[in-house]
Amino acid sequence: MTPSAPDGPVPKGRSRRNFAGARPVMADVARMAGVSKQTVSRVLNDHPAVRTETREAVQDAMRTLGYRPSRSARSLASGRTRMLGVISFDAARYGPASILTAINTAAQEAGYLVSSIALDTADHDTAVEAVNRLSAEGADGVIAIAPQLWVGRTLAEATDLGTPLVVLENALDDETSLVTGDSRTGARKATEHLLGLGHTTVWHIAGPTGWTSAHHRLTGWQSTLRAAGAAVPDPLVGDWSAGAGYDLGRRLARRPEVTAVFASNDQMALGLLHALHESGRSVPGDVSVVGYDDIPEAAHFLPPLTTVRTDFAEIGTRSLRLLVDRIDGPGESPRIDTLVPVDLVVRASSAPPPVR
Repeated sequence: MTPSAPDGPVPKGRSRRNFAGARPVMADVARMAGVSKQTVSRVLNDHPAVRTETREAVQDAMRTLGYRPSRSARSLASGRTRMLGVISFDAARYGPASILTAINTAAQEAGYLVSSIALDTADHDTAVEAVNRLSAEGADGVIAIAPQLWVGRTLAEATDLGTPLVVLENALDDETSLVTGDSRTGARKATEHLLGLGHTTVWHIAGPTGWTSAHHRLTGWQSTLRAAGAAVPDPLVGDWSAGAGYDLGRRLARRPEVTAVFASNDQMALGLLHALHESGRSVPGDVSVVGYDDIPEAAHFLPPLTTVRTDFAEIGTRSLRLLVDRIDGPGESPRIDTLVPVDLVVRASSAPPPVR
């Protein structure tokens, strides 16, 4: 039979588990430190109204007993779950997957768990269900990786969490904070790069209609051509896949006037390179190609791809920090829009146009 724990404090350096075989609880810490359980709770939650010597006594007792506060205990004491919700769409793509990884890393460093819901079905009902599930789990805040315009409208209608919300790619309303890569500037840099090499215009393989980043890259490309007085060809609309880039690339390869193409992501640029190679048009000798995102494989395309680098890890980290600031901040938080800068990475797929 296990002997009963003796009355009074546990000798320093020995855990109460040594006496009773049970994990120490908050009452044990309070008894050893000579304070109330409420004071222990205040210390756990960094309450400012605790004297320094009292805080140190409680912390010493926790170390002596080997006390580890449970997440549920913290939740009861603070009214928070220390859990954040993430809703992601098309999570298998490089960008959303990289953002989600960065959010998880930053959340762990900030002392939060992440409950993520990846939605493959792009419809209203599944989005509403995801919002309701996170609300029921008591998420302290929510990050929505919402790359499609319809997602913003749906969440605006369905979101009634009563918790802070940060959105990536497109804003839901005038109060919701937004974090996104600067796609318009990225498209401008790509287009200016090709025009600066001497190409008279730049063709564009756009992302699918309804996607915020695709729209911003399309408008950035168009406005840059117009500002330069260059012709604005009709864009070819893809679906982000290499297959779409290949099919549209075969159409472009048949047009001898095409000497420069800006693709809205690297996967479509890869398909374009394949189509140009099959048609006998060299890159960059006959056609220069610029992609977008700078996926890890872009430097190993043949030829290595000039592309616009998006710092997806920075987007994820900033969104998490912004959400935590909104959770910790008193009262109403103002809307904050954050554009994460992008960089043009010049490689071998772009060059001056061929001499006619």
